[in-house]
Amino acid sequence: MNIKNIEEAQKVCDHIVDAVGTVFVGNRILIEKTLAAALANGHVLFEDYPGLGKTLLCKAFARVVGCDFKRIQFTPDLLPAGIIGTKVWKHKTSGFELMKGPIFTHILLADEINRSPPKTQSALLNAWRKDR
Repeated sequence: MNIKNIEEAQKVCDHIVDAVGTVFVGNRILIEKTLAAALANGHVLFEDYPGLGKTLLCKAFARVVGCDFKRIQFTPDLLPAGIIGTKVWKHKTSGFELMKGPIFTHILLADEINRSPPKTQSALLNAWRKDR
């Protein structure tokens, strides 16, 4: 998509917000802030009560902008390899092959991070730092 001026950019942004708003019926300002964070290559921290549509918002936003979406449910038994991935031996090629974890995506929803062990939290934050 080639956007030539600010009016075209505004139309595209309005279209994204309207399209997400058809699925996520709620706070339009929240959708606009999510879009602003995405345009700024930033991150969003959703802190709210269960069942208010945080996952739905992320899924709808990812679908509208054409990005991959993955969700990680952090639990006490989640290991760093469950986020980053691991190398697996492939007999056919007689070598190791990287099996990518869910962090290899455009939009990632990390749910209930505080429930995981410190090493797992560190793996998530280190992967984010290497992206910078």
